[in-house]
Parts: sequence; C-alpha cells; structure tokens
Amino acid sequence: MSEQRQREPKGIDPEYDHLREDGVDEERLESLLSEYALRRDEHENAPGFVIRPDDVQEVLALLRDEAGFDHLSCLTPQEYEDRYESILHLTKYENRTHEVTLVVQLPKHEPVCQTAEPVFRTADWHEREAFDLVGIEYEGHPDPRRILLPESWQGHPLALDYDQEKPQVVSYTEHANPIQPDHREAETDTMFLNIGPHHPATHGVLHLETVLDGETVVDVDPDIGYLHRCEEQMCQNGTYRHQIIPYADRWDYTANLPNEWAVARAIEDIADIEVPEYAQVLRTMSVEFGRMLGHFLAVSTFALDVYGDFTAIFQYGMRDREVVQDILEDLTGQRMMFYFFRLGGVAWDLPEPREEWIEKCRDFLDELPAKVDEYNRLLTGNEIFQVRTMNTGVLEPEVAKSYGCTGPVARGSGIDYDVRRDDPYGYYENLEWDVVTEPGCDNHARVLVRLREVEESAKIIEQCLDLIENWPEDERIVQSNVPRTLKPDPGTETYRAVEIAKGELGVYIRADGSNSPARFKIRSPCFHNLSALPEMAEGEYVADLIASLGSLDIVLGSVDR
Repeated sequence: MSEQRQREPKGIDPEYDHLREDGVDEERLESLLSEYALRRDEHENAPGFVIRPDDVQEVLALLRDEAGFDHLSCLTPQEYEDRYESILHLTKYENRTHEVTLVVQLPKHEPVCQTAEPVFRTADWHEREAFDLVGIEYEGHPDPRRILLPESWQGHPLALDYDQEKPQVVSYTEHANPIQPDHREAETDTMFLNIGPHHPATHGVLHLETVLDGETVVDVDPDIGYLHRCEEQMCQNGTYRHQIIPYADRWDYTANLPNEWAVARAIEDIADIEVPEYAQVLRTMSVEFGRMLGHFLAVSTFALDVYGDFTAIFQYGMRDREVVQDILEDLTGQRMMFYFFRLGGVAWDLPEPREEWIEKCRDFLDELPAKVDEYNRLLTGNEIFQVRTMNTGVLEPEVAKSYGCTGPVARGSGIDYDVRRDDPYGYYENLEWDVVTEPGCDNHARVLVRLREVEESAKIIEQCLDLIENWPEDERIVQSNVPRTLKPDPGTETYRAVEIAKGELGVYIRADGSNSPARFKIRSPCFHNLSALPEMAEGEYVADLIASLGSLDIVLGSVDR
C-alpha cells in the first residue's frame, strides 16, 4: 500500500461551500477529487468516482472536512467476473440531496482495500459484513472478524464461486473467559457476563458480550447474526415486477409498510417509472399509519424493559396498535405482511364504503391527543422512568453521525435529519408537518421523539384524508402503466432511501439487463444504530445498558437481514 499523503484537517473550504446550499456541483467535485479520481462512474442517484484502494481514508476525510459529506450512509461490496468493488455512498446530514458515490475497484486475486473506519466509525461493521459475505478484506481494520457468520464458516455466501448446495458442519470453539489473570487488577471486581441471546430485553436473538467492573460496564460487544435472513440473496433471485417488494415486509416487521417504499423507490428509479399523484397520497398516508405501529410498540416494550410496566403502558400501547392494525387490515387485506405497494403505485384504492373507512380513521385521530397525554402522564412523567432514562445512554451528536445513526436515535441527539423532508418523496413536501428533535441525547429524549412523531404522523394522515375525500373520482389513479417484465439497462446502479420508524432504510440495486437485480444491498437503520451501543453503555451500570438497548428500538430481523 502506497504511502499516504499528509493533509492538515480544516473546516469546509469556502470554495466548496456552495455545495451545501445549491446542490452538488459535479465540476467542483471533480476539481476537489482531481488528485484521487481515476475516472467517473455513472450512478442514477449521485455522481460516482473511481478511486484507488489505498486512498480511501484520504478521500473520505477530504469530502467530510472540506465539502461537508459527514454521513457514510452505506457501504456496498460486490463481485464481478473480473473484479471486486467496495462502494461508499456518502451524503450530508445537513443536506440529504447532496450525494456522492466512491467506487473502489479491487483485483480478483487480491481484493484488499484500505479501511474507512478511522474516518467513519460506521465502517467498522460495514466492512466486517463485506468480508463475511463477499470476501473483500480491509487493511488496517481494527477488528477484522466475521460478523454474521461463525468464524469457522468456509467461504463467502455472496461470492460468485460459492457453492449454494454444499452443506457445512460448523465447529464451535470451546468457550474461553476473555478476562485473563494477568489482566486483573487487585482492587477491581472484573467479570465477563453474557446477556442473551435469549434474554427478553434483547428485543430478539441478540448476544451482548459484556465486561463488568462491579456493576459498571467496561466493554460491550454486540454479537449478531443468529437469524441468517438471506434477504439480499433472495431479492437477487426475485423479479423486479412482483417478487421483491413482499420481502421488505419481513425486515422491520414491527412497522413494515415503509419498508415497501424503499424497494419501490429504488426500482422505480432505475426503471424510470412514474407514480400517479393520487397513489402518492395513498402511499404517504399508509406508511404514516405504519410508523405509528412501530412507535406504539417501541414505547410500550421500552416501558416493560425499564421498569417492568406490563399492566399499564404495555397494554395501552397494544390497545392503540390494534386499532391501527384494524385500519390497515381494512386497507390492505393483511394485519402484518401488508404488501400494499406495487411498482408505479399501490394495490388498490380505499375499501368500500369509502366514507365508513375514512370516518374510522378520523375517529382514531380524534382520540389520539388524549391517548398521547396518557403516555406522557404514565411514562415520561413517571419518576422511576425519569431516573432510569435521564442522563443514561448518552449519545453525543458527532458520535451519532460517525456511526451513521438516523431516525429517532439521531433526532434524540438533536440531529435535524429526516429523509422524508431532506430528500422528498411521495407527497410529503406538499403537506404541513415538522421534523421532531430533542436535545437531551439520552434514553429519555429518544422516547420523547417517538411520542411526538406519533402526533406528527397524525397531522400527515389527517391532511391525506382531506385530499382523498375531495379527490375527483375520475382522477383516482392508483397505478401507472408498468410493463409486465422489467429489464433495466445493464450496469444501471442506484441507491435510494426512505425514512422508516427506525431511521434511514436504503436499497442499492445494480441491474444486469435481466428481470432480476445482479446486486441488491439493504442499508438497515437498526444495523447502524445498534453498532453505537458500546458508546452509549460503557461506564454505565448494567441496568442502564438494558435501557440503552431498548431505547434503540432495534429489530433483529432488520439487523441480520
């Protein structure tokens, strides 16, 4: 690896300051990267630049410090017949529509790339996953272990030469205590504690390898990969037209309607599909109901985690979630795996009689303010809850950004970032609503954000109902005319994201001219948010670790994908 060029860090260069306000100027970006870019690479959503594998840290630091690209949104590894690629998708927390893609091409015989971890901490887990599933190695990575598969696994499941039919017998090493005698100090009471993978407060099949000094957390290492969802590979085997969107409901299954939009947006981008305005309103309304599903569950299970409140908050949350599920069941025909989205629109219009369904929605919205007041009196105003959540699980804004945190986790740290507003899609930009932030940076702030977001979702739904009610009958077009078989041009690439209940859910797609993707990569907000848990938990008590984990509102089906 060549010697790195030294450069003094500095603030955003005034020459590139206009990138923050007027949209990405590709000529200016070319000028900024002229020393590093080997050539351009065309992507549908952002200018792409091919760079050398030993310049990754230099280029990332340059884009972050001088052009304001402070959000490493996603890292996509993939293999071609003649090379590997490690693709870095960069944008800004301050302006989501400013995007740039860095493509690092690696030879087949030695797919080794410089790690991005010293510049963006979120690259730690991303690069471990890239090695685990595709086989790319990252030189200088601080912890180059597999992350989703056992260490003894043979091969890389998304590599082109991987034998999908060959069974494996995975050997597990005998458990060894990582706290060796020569690591102990005479005045400490250090021990190793396994939390999970079956503890109910882990919100799924999650294992936390925790080192304690007394009751204080010295170190915590989230051990994921127990579910092996294979969702990316299944999407690559499905057809664009009908077979991919249904998989999205299985990722974050607690609030899954917005997931469908992530897939639809990416495919509609590469296939150049328009969505009728009326269908956009239906989409916007339905996913806000879906967001409520997630937030009701998040708040109620968090109360159960923090002070064992099953009889009040948990059951109140389930009560309100059931009402929303009834509404969505009437709309979509399903209570959980909705599959309401279709490419170019939605499956169908409102159920008949329309007036009855709209009235049912309005009745729920009318009762919602009183219900949110109940949550605040029983939960956020509860003294035990306040003691357990205030000033615990602190996540400072710059740390949250480095880990790629989004959604209520980021907004609870005062980061004013929401894909619905910052990269508008659907009907959001035509409606009146606010992005909710809280400055507390702690477990309490994240709960406040979710409760306030329920109220903002209600605002959006109410405006959508007004529009739908008055929409001319002959203009209620729910789908555009989409070809039965979609075959985007080979080499077409895009990365698109939407805002789900947990944060930014992104999808990268590369087409090869067939009716299925050559590469399908899922950017899960739960994956990023969970990676920040050690920053929130170290130095706090075990009980605070459980509260911090609950405040992240992760779904392991989304983490493991």
